[in-house]
Amino acid sequence: MKSFLGIFVLMLFLLVSCGGKKEVKKESVESKIAKEAFAIVEIVKNAYMKNDINTIEKNTTKEGLALITADLRKFNSVDLSFKPIWVEIESNRVILNVTWKGKWQKDLNTIDESGMAVFILKDKPLRVDKILRNNPFEFPK
Repeated sequence: MKSFLGIFVLMLFLLVSCGGKKEVKKESVESKIAKEAFAIVEIVKNAYMKNDINTIEKNTTKEGLALITADLRKFNSVDLSFKPIWVEIESNRVILNVTWKGKWQKDLNTIDESGMAVFILKDKPLRVDKILRNNPFEFPK
């Protein structure tokens, strides 16, 4: 009985000591900036899929707007998905690397493409300025 009571007290002690308040870590500034950058790119992507030029314009610079809207009306519908891979935060810009997959419906044709794009965002609040490598908004060709 004493050993049972000893084990019970030990388990109770461990439960109390391990079950205390969890330390909540504050989100870092870099983490907030990375989340904001990806959210902006998602907003632009969704606006592109809806042909919503006003939303694209609000979230891009003039250069970014030109890159995204150049081929905007060359499809009937599109389904795009982005997956963030890497974020670099510099003093005056954020570089967001994403892989993407897209399916464009153009007349009776379906075009499947995928690639990797590098979004350069700048200003406050962040706005898409450039798209390097494989721009997902250039399709269908």
